[in-house]
This record gives sequence, C-alpha cells and structure tokens, in this order.
Amino acid sequence: MKQILKTLVMVFLLMTTGVQAQIITYPVPRQLYYARHNDDYTVKVRQTGEKEWIDLYEYNVKVDADTRSDASMVQFDFTGEIEVLIQKNNGEVRQVDIRPLSKGIRPTVDGNCVLFTLDKPQKLSIEFNGDRLHNLHLFANAIRTDIPDKNAPRVMYFEAGYHEPTDSIAKNFPIPSNTTVYLEGGAVLKGPLVCDHVENVKILGTGMLHETSNGITINYSKNVLVDGITVVNPRYNTTTVGQSENIAIKNVKSFSYQGWGDGLDFFCCKHILVEDVFMRNSDDCIAIYGHRWDFYGNTDDITIRNSTLWADIAHPINIGTHGDTSTEGEILENMLFTNIDILEHDEDDRDYQGCMAINVGDHNLARNIIFDNIRVEHIQEGQLFHLRVMYNEKYNTGPGRGIHNVTFRNISFTGKYTNPSLIEGYNDKYIVDNISFENIWFNGKRISLQKDLNLNLKGYVGKIHLR
Repeated sequence: MKQILKTLVMVFLLMTTGVQAQIITYPVPRQLYYARHNDDYTVKVRQTGEKEWIDLYEYNVKVDADTRSDASMVQFDFTGEIEVLIQKNNGEVRQVDIRPLSKGIRPTVDGNCVLFTLDKPQKLSIEFNGDRLHNLHLFANAIRTDIPDKNAPRVMYFEAGYHEPTDSIAKNFPIPSNTTVYLEGGAVLKGPLVCDHVENVKILGTGMLHETSNGITINYSKNVLVDGITVVNPRYNTTTVGQSENIAIKNVKSFSYQGWGDGLDFFCCKHILVEDVFMRNSDDCIAIYGHRWDFYGNTDDITIRNSTLWADIAHPINIGTHGDTSTEGEILENMLFTNIDILEHDEDDRDYQGCMAINVGDHNLARNIIFDNIRVEHIQEGQLFHLRVMYNEKYNTGPGRGIHNVTFRNISFTGKYTNPSLIEGYNDKYIVDNISFENIWFNGKRISLQKDLNLNLKGYVGKIHLR
C-alpha cells in the first residue's frame, strides 16, 4: 500500500523494432483508495509481448439520476500496443459490447475474462450482458508532453495527492491570467477551478476533480484551454462557460448523476472548440444558450467534434433555450457538430427530448447549424431530431424568433420504436425553415422518402429538403 501511494508513476518499457513503449498509471490518494473503489471488475494492462500485467485502480463513478447506479472507471497513459484484460467479478459473461461501436474493437472472451488490444488512445464503455448502468469506462490516454516546470513562474502545479481549497469560504481554486495549471496524474482536487475575468490560461493534465460543486467555471474570459482533466460527479455542471471567447476544451472526461448535472454549458460565447471529450451526464451533455444570469450577447462560431456523448437524462446536444427578452433577442449561429458518437438518450418528458435538439425561446434566433457524421447507437426514450420555436413558461419569458438553415448530414441511427422527431414553429413570423436531411440511415437502410424519416411536422414549418 505505501509503495502504491508513494509511487507517482509506474513505467514499463518494451523495446521492439527500435520503438520505446510505455504504460503510465497513477497513484490513488489515501482519502479515496478504499472509499471510492468499485470491485465489479479487475482490470489489468500490459505491453503486447510482455508477461507481467499491471493492475489498475477501478474508481466508482455514479451514473443515471433515475437509478443512481454504481459504474466503474479506469484510466492510464500509454504508447505502443497494449493488451487490456478485464475480469468480471460477479456473475457469468454471456455478452460483451465495447462502445462506441464505430471504434470496431472486438474482444476475445474466455470465461469471465475479456481481452483486447489497443494501439492508440481510446475512450470506451465495456458492457457485460447488456448492462449499461454498471459498466466499465476505460480511458486510455496518450502520454503527455506538455508538463510544465512546477517551479516556474505563473505555474500552478498540483502533485499527486488530495487537494482542498485553502479559502474555506469560496471553496474553489481561483486562477489568475497568464497561468498554466497542471494536475499531475493522481492529483485529485476537492473544489472547482475558476477562471473569472482572465485571459491566457491553460488547465492541463491527467488529474481529477472529484465530487465538487461545479467542475470548471470560465466567465468573462478569453484564450483558455482545458485539456485532459477528468471530472467525477460534480453537484452541477462539469464546465460552465459564460460570455467568453476563444475557449478550447479537449480530452475532458465527465460523469454526473444528480439533477442539473450538465456536461458543458455555454452562454453567450464566441469561438469555441470542443474536441475529443467523453461526457456521461444526467442532464444535457452539450448545451448552448444565449442570455442567462449576468451573461449577455450573441453566440457565434461553435465547433464540437470527435467526441462521445451519453445522456442518461435529457439531451446529448441542446441549443437555444435561454435568451434575452429585454431586447429584440440574441442570435445563436454558425455551429458545427461533427464526428460524434451518441451512446444513449433517455428522457421521459417530451418537451426535453431530442438527441440533436434546437429549442429556441426568449427571443433567440438559431441559424446556420450543421450536424455531420453523427452516429446514434441507442435511444431508450426520446427523439432523434427536435426543432422547435417555443415558449416554455418554466424557463422563458417570451417565445423564440425562429430556426433557419439547419443541415443534418451523414446521420446513422440504430434503434426501433422511438418517438417521432418533432419540427414545429411558433407562428407565421417565428418559423422553422430550410431544414436539410442528407444521407440519413436508420438501421442500415438509407432514407429516401420523407415519410420514412419518422417526422412529426406541426405548424409553421417552411422548406424541408431530403437528399
């Protein structure tokens, strides 16, 4: 035990054809070692061709607000080719699914053990016997090359261990401008990271924010990069970004299980890039809004790409609910969602359904939005598309102004008996118009007729194109 806690990094080298390969694992703070372990699985990794296996620590991560289930999570860094061995410790193995299915990873099953190889970083869900509530999440990361000097000026360096804020009132970690924050593998922070009215900040590393109030807050800021952090079970959002610009969020992993446990929320933001994230949340995984609280202004130039979204509750992607009725309204425009795997959508309230949802209220106008190369694996309860100009009296003080110029391209869905997708305007002035569906596939069949899109077209809808 002492050796595990003291060892910051365990590195195993293999020389094959002149190429150096590594596996790096992280220590676990003593505050979490016993209290946050999940024994459903035993997970080991090794370099291909080696004999010795490396044991991983299996974290308990809660998922799904309806059931508050205990799932598992492991993570490590590597180069080269590795083997992953997973032993299921409870019950027999009848079926194994490794998702996203688009990764094409096919395991070998031997009794209650599963074996597969990896030769590049992956974020995976390994599911036994169809159980998606007590599954294993495996995050195999690239080895980082951007580690700053911990003693350099303008560096906040968190070494492996358990860290709580020194400010007992604010209970957070404030970050000043022109700062690089680094969370070493095995560093666990019991408090959110806050960027407020700052610029030129980097938040990097393979450390973790664990059971905080929020995860990362970025308000009234610009030129901020978040890369590599894992956020486990915050009370509210994983990341909130308000009235900020030039923000990049990459390689972030997230779990939430309580109400209002969104993944990434953006209010009145411009020039946003989200890339290579894995979000499993009990509310919207990605939400893009206009005005709320003290955030004001239009939303422009948003790119979400190369990511995996899992909405145990609410939407994987949601655009437009909140806005500003004290003015003519705000515009949310020029967005691209591309190369995304949606593993689940489960929402029993029809007003909040839709894997790809644009719900504009509060005088918002949404336009010029592209969904391209989206793979939806499963909808437990919900809709595939949801485009609605609305007045939601729970959240809005007025209706939206319209949804214009939206393209759904190269969309595949595997599932049956899901609710019809909804397209609905508000009145003759506030309509949904110029919506294109291009190369849409349902269960391996290309859709060529509009009637096969399973659309519920209500009033005040303009041109619909199917190509």
